[in-house]
Amino acid sequence: MARRRGPLLLMISLLLAAFAAWVANNWLTARATARPAPAQEQIVVAALDIPLGTKIEQRHLALISMLPGQAPKGSFHGYGDVLGKVASSSLISGEILLAPRLAESGGGSALASVVDKNMRAVTVRVDDVVGVAGFLLPGNRVDVIATEKDGLGNQVRAATILSNVKVLAVDQTASTDNNQPVVVHAVTLEVTPPDAEILLKGKTAGSIQLTLRNPLDESDARTRQPATEPPRLTRVKSPAPPRQLGPEVMVIRGTQVARTAAAQLTPDPSH
Repeated sequence: MARRRGPLLLMISLLLAAFAAWVANNWLTARATARPAPAQEQIVVAALDIPLGTKIEQRHLALISMLPGQAPKGSFHGYGDVLGKVASSSLISGEILLAPRLAESGGGSALASVVDKNMRAVTVRVDDVVGVAGFLLPGNRVDVIATEKDGLGNQVRAATILSNVKVLAVDQTASTDNNQPVVVHAVTLEVTPPDAEILLKGKTAGSIQLTLRNPLDESDARTRQPATEPPRLTRVKSPAPPRQLGPEVMVIRGTQVARTAAAQLTPDPSH
């Protein structure tokens, strides 16, 4: 009797397990049918690294799916919204493309498209020393130091004339694919119109040197001119006018001649 009870209990256990699996499967199916998966939206991302100043093409783009309402502000939902624009900053692969990081090409050069509104691009000639030994790259920030000799050439004055200036391009390249030092012959800086005049004046009066800044440093490094004190007024006491003693009289005594005031003469009582 005990031998028959074992297989019977095993069969009952298998039936109960099958029934539990069936119930769980029906519950999951009902849940999935009652709550359909929400529709997802497509977002445009960079399919590869896009250097600054690059005109966006189809090969630069890819699409990813995101839940509705999760896409960041300024993102794009189709390739047509991005094609033809210019990257105003370097973009990395997989980065969501945002409107503030892209600029309209406007039919001009890529460099002209990345110049901010009310700013100007000025190119200055440099050598390997002025160009920070070739370590300048587009997107870096620099200070501009102007040096000038006096008229006799004995003394040299140096002053930081511009601070925290953005490098738009080195030579004729607005983008780089690596961070290796490259000797350049010209650097294009983004400055305001008044700063462009200061830069060209400093370059004409002497020579300029570029100093590389830390990208997190926002301080103003321009040389402050010492405030000149107003001239002090000094009161000078005017000399007293000479004392008037009246008309002079020439007195001749033998070979001696003297001049004296008429008021100082005392009449001789003997005359």
